[in-house]
Amino acid sequence: MKAILTVHNLASDLVTTIWTPVFVAIFLAIIAYAFWPRNKAVFDEAAHLPLREE
Repeated sequence: MKAILTVHNLASDLVTTIWTPVFVAIFLAIIAYAFWPRNKAVFDEAAHLPLREE
């Protein structure tokens, strides 16, 4: 039973020490991409797609 708890603790430590900062970095990169001034025209065009009649 102690081996299972040790593996569980190891997995939990691995998630909190490695994957959490990785996913936070990915999230921040997505936010930076979305708010980057160069991408404003692309997002404005995409926002008007549902209103455009073709």
